[in-house]
Amino acid sequence: MLRKLTLIPLAIAAALVVSSCGEKTTKNGEKKDGQGSTLHIRVGPSPETIDPALNSAVDGANMIIHAFEGLVKFDRDNNIVAGCAEKWEQSEDGLTWTFHLRDGLKWSDGTDMTAEDFVYSWKRVADPVTAAPYGYDLLNMITGYDEAAAGDVDKLGVEAPDARTFVVHLSNPCIYFDKIAAFAVLSPVQKATIEANGDGWTINPKTYVTNGPYYMTNFVDGADITFQKNPYYWDAASITFDTIVWHLIEDPNTYYTAYNQGEIQLIKEPPTEELVTLREKGELNIQPIMGTYYVTFNVQKAPFNDARVREALSLAIDRNHVANVIMQGIYSPAKNFVGPGISDAEPGSSYESVTTAQYGDHFNSDYASDLAKAKKLLADAGYPEGKGFPTFEYLTNDAGYHKPVAEYLQSAWAQLGLTMNVNIQEWKTVTADRRSGNFDVARNGWVYDWDDPSNMINLLETNNGNNDGKFSSAEFDKLVTLARNSTDVKEHYKYLHEAEQVLLKEAAMAPIAYYNEFWLQKPNLKNTWFSPYGYWYVMYGTLE
Repeated sequence: MLRKLTLIPLAIAAALVVSSCGEKTTKNGEKKDGQGSTLHIRVGPSPETIDPALNSAVDGANMIIHAFEGLVKFDRDNNIVAGCAEKWEQSEDGLTWTFHLRDGLKWSDGTDMTAEDFVYSWKRVADPVTAAPYGYDLLNMITGYDEAAAGDVDKLGVEAPDARTFVVHLSNPCIYFDKIAAFAVLSPVQKATIEANGDGWTINPKTYVTNGPYYMTNFVDGADITFQKNPYYWDAASITFDTIVWHLIEDPNTYYTAYNQGEIQLIKEPPTEELVTLREKGELNIQPIMGTYYVTFNVQKAPFNDARVREALSLAIDRNHVANVIMQGIYSPAKNFVGPGISDAEPGSSYESVTTAQYGDHFNSDYASDLAKAKKLLADAGYPEGKGFPTFEYLTNDAGYHKPVAEYLQSAWAQLGLTMNVNIQEWKTVTADRRSGNFDVARNGWVYDWDDPSNMINLLETNNGNNDGKFSSAEFDKLVTLARNSTDVKEHYKYLHEAEQVLLKEAAMAPIAYYNEFWLQKPNLKNTWFSPYGYWYVMYGTLE
């Protein structure tokens, strides 16, 4: 997916910094003047973007869910609850969803927010000029999406019959549409400020107008972003921290030191060399999340356009070694693409268990056999013992286990006679280069946005904006379309299982491990929660 609209790089943000939160805080987060409290948190480096429509990364989404609120949202038990909409209903045929907004909603600048803001925002996600990575996946079931995606955004089946009513017309019923409506990408954004300020609206506190619990007061790229409590938020009385400072530190040792010195109260991914000790002391928080760590192949480049080559590279990976040795048992070895925690058709069932029962596990513990098969596949593809295979690059960032995994892959693929160079870039460069196709092979990963296997499986659909490797299969596309359009729950999951098998057979990607999140959190930080979608909810937290 080539973005037609050029984002202003965050690196120039320092020139646009406008700060209005110069208050000093003590190490426990309390303001010295005694007025409220400040939370210091590090859950990622500088994001590529914090524009709801353009973001496709967990780190950016963590900030967005504290700044914006959609029609509905997830609670701490992952149930859909009221957000900007106080109630909603769908028609008997499942094709019309009507959301009734709360009275008196406002933007962080104090101006009124109406249903028209949702109409504008959803059309903006569909607009090809925006080039939203999630546009197709989120909106293709809405009437007129194809015309909107071609440039006629007014054809998208969304409307505001009055200021407090937002109506969505679907071309096919969608059994998980309420979860789509809760996703951060579909948060409302203010039309006037975007039209007046263009792409730079998200990096200037004066123009980052929000509608959620917080608004921005300071932005220094590579340093920190400060959020202040939004007095115009409809539920401001429930928001506890007056200020959240998001520390954008890339180096694990730097933010680990800041944590130990009491300057930061929560950090994601402490240094890997410290994990064994932290685990033994009981200080490390580990929680399963719904997601898979995998390798993306750029199928638009030879020789990665050959399924035999992709499968050879995949089979040459010893997943048990990666998960249990390199990742120190923090992650779990991948057996298929979709991992644990995802539901299937029957209440309380597991998609992963159904896959194993029906198809067996695609990857097993017989690594010697897999490696022998990989060598044969590579020879069949015309590269016996790697002869004639071009030197290629593996794109990754240096955080968590990414560099050690890259170095392992370099040695694993050397067993096939291949030369791979590791290309380490900062995170926002990795996401931009993957999406633009500026890579050979790249680290990738996906954490679910809602509990349905389609959220991950559909990533490899031809028109999906998050399909970085540009894999394309008519058979696969047909199956995911059938799953999407099915109103029969069992049929929906049946098609998704079949679609996943196509991906594995074609080696559309190489699953490596199933995610667990790991982080450090000060014992006095209470009343926050971490969701299986990879988000920290700290807006209701306290420092005791």
